[in-house]
Amino acid sequence: QSTCSLRGCCWSPQSDANVPWCFFSSNHGYKVRGSQRSTTAGFEATLDRLPAPSLFGNDIQTVLLTAEYQTKNRFRFKITDPNAERFEVPHEQVKPFKGSMASNPSYKVEL
Repeated sequence: QSTCSLRGCCWSPQSDANVPWCFFSSNHGYKVRGSQRSTTAGFEATLDRLPAPSLFGNDIQTVLLTAEYQTKNRFRFKITDPNAERFEVPHEQVKPFKGSMASNPSYKVEL
């Protein structure tokens, strides 16, 4: 039996060590608007905020999820505000990915 707080976090102890005890219900967070769109390296999807309690407040109502299957063992995702550009700290060793989608990745991504 699970119990949920006013902010939407649920707690349900499980005997299986691979099942998280703390989680958010399916009516919390964001939902995909329409369907995902393919890109050369992965996919993009527009996500809309669900009308549920907020953990921190000032949530962005619509966000863009960008996903890249960069290598067989590396998946990168990024969530941004499509309506307002924000500063991103540059990193000298991490360059923008310019390749195409990895074939036969060792992971599976479901949206």
